Amino acid sequence: MSFKHPISIAPMMKRTDRHFRFFMRLISRRTLLYTEMVTTGAILHGEREQHLRFDELEHPISLQLGGDDPVELAQCAKIAQEWGYDEVNLNVGCPSDRVQNGNFGACLMKTPETVARAVEAMREAVDIEVTVKHRIGVDELDDYAHMLRFVDTVAAAGCTRFSVHARKAWLQGLSPKENRNIPPLRYPEVWRLKEERPELIIEINGGILTMDQAAEHLEHVDAVMIGRAAYDNPYQFSEVDRRFYGEQTAPPTRHEVARAMFPYIEQHLSEGGKLSHISGHMLQLFAGQPGARRYRRHLSENAWREGAGIHTLEHALTLVPEDAPAIEKAAAL
Repeated sequence: MSFKHPISIAPMMKRTDRHFRFFMRLISRRTLLYTEMVTTGAILHGEREQHLRFDELEHPISLQLGGDDPVELAQCAKIAQEWGYDEVNLNVGCPSDRVQNGNFGACLMKTPETVARAVEAMREAVDIEVTVKHRIGVDELDDYAHMLRFVDTVAAAGCTRFSVHARKAWLQGLSPKENRNIPPLRYPEVWRLKEERPELIIEINGGILTMDQAAEHLEHVDAVMIGRAAYDNPYQFSEVDRRFYGEQTAPPTRHEVARAMFPYIEQHLSEGGKLSHISGHMLQLFAGQPGARRYRRHLSENAWREGAGIHTLEHALTLVPEDAPAIEKAAAL
């Protein structure tokens, strides 16, 4: 099955805010981006501008929702559509205590009918796509048959795309960080899901670190969602548009990406924001390159200071050599 978004960056709390998404969009124009998870309560009763604001450059962009009440989720999906989001995604994968106390996230895998009702309500409320992100399983409900029942139940409500974190989640005893690493990866079960449900769009997530690994998974599934590796080595996404979307335009260099952030940073500073709100997302831009440590240190030590601005980032860029344009690199190979 051909799918228009074969590569995406996973929703990550304290990571995929609007500043990081804008930064990543300068590196890849086609990668599907996700917000951090936003609860229904935050949207319905909180400051929407804070939670929902995004730049037009960020498209395609999906809003990930956290909640379990079909009426509230439908209201939030409608608000997301009004704000211009391309998709809404329901979080059925987060195992944190806070999320469990709200009766949403990974614990919803135990009640697939609840998820189905939520999906049905959201789909009736909006025209944009409604998708689900979930785990292989939770606690003792972790065999393939249970996952298949979950997917079939939710698919019957109209969901056609599932992003599957290829690990189970322990709802007690492991922290969210431990749940990202300790439960073993079970990729073949996600591949099997695609094989047995070819009519569905299946996206795999969990432990995928490189674009070569992503390409291998795309032999078995429709799409790949990359999480922490996008934050730890963001520039590897510079090859996504050409490799997975067939684009011909050469990607910008690392220095070009950084300089392209200047107007955005200036706008943020003019609104009373701090450089550190944005520069923290840019620390790994030069990961693996000569001078990367000096660049990171300068930003880490200075971006939070009073008066930090474009000049702070400009100085950091002098600490790393200019990288050759991608076309020149290709010609040299």
